[in-house]
Amino acid sequence: MPQAFAELQAKMVDTQQKVKLADLQIEQLSRMKKHANLTHAEITSLPDSTRMYEGAGRMFILQSKDEIAYQLLEKQKTADEKVKELEVS
Repeated sequence: MPQAFAELQAKMVDTQQKVKLADLQIEQLSRMKKHANLTHAEITSLPDSTRMYEGAGRMFILQSKDEIAYQLLEKQKTADEKVKELEVS
């Protein structure tokens, strides 16, 4: 009986740690989605001729406004999908 209780308690601790990790990941993904959403809102107000650069490591790459907007929307979609996956598991 005491061994079964110890195993059950170990499983409970493990499950609680997994839930905390999932919550942290969901929070991080939500922040990333919000950042991408705010950035997308800002760039849509700029003229189409505006030169925009994407950060890549320690350099910046010239990108079109449409390409950057597309990447931001994809980031938001990916974050949504990952949050749904974490909520299900």
